[in-house]
Amino acid sequence: MTDLDQLTQSLARNLKRWRGERGFTLDTLAARAGVSRGMIIQIEQARTNPSVGTTVKLADALGVSITTLLDHERGAPVRLVTESQAIRMWSTEAGSSTTLLVGTEARGPLELWSWNLMPGESSTSDPHPEGTVELLHVTAGALTLVVDDVPYAVPAGASATFEAHHPHAYRNEGSEPVRITMAVSIPPVR
Repeated sequence: MTDLDQLTQSLARNLKRWRGERGFTLDTLAARAGVSRGMIIQIEQARTNPSVGTTVKLADALGVSITTLLDHERGAPVRLVTESQAIRMWSTEAGSSTTLLVGTEARGPLELWSWNLMPGESSTSDPHPEGTVELLHVTAGALTLVVDDVPYAVPAGASATFEAHHPHAYRNEGSEPVRITMAVSIPPVR
């Protein structure tokens, strides 16, 4: 089984599980996530690999982290995630990428990310649920963080935090690669 097959199977199993635990019908989850009922059926039957955006919408609607939806190992009190087990969520031919390093459901989902943005590249994010907070630290390069269409310069060594229910984007407008470590705290579903 390839990594992609394993990811597809884990997502199918975990989406069904969390939808059931929340008591959501297909229609309820579709409405909450803004994802078609047909797409959810295909994902739960492991017949498709959704985009990162769709996966994020489903996780947000369920009030769980992306890690939880994609995780195939549960139960141990300590969960070690090796570099090879980290989940590459997005990448470009130029070398930009995001990698979900680790996440947890303690007191609401919490995720730790590693980002690489190559010169001239950017990534736009849909607003997350109210109460979601992102914290980021730039380890190399100069990031342009855009929140509600306002750009903020975040140079190497600097950190930023913001309420992520606002539209936001990450841009590399410089000539050097940008490296970021980011944590995302998502409120639990009430």
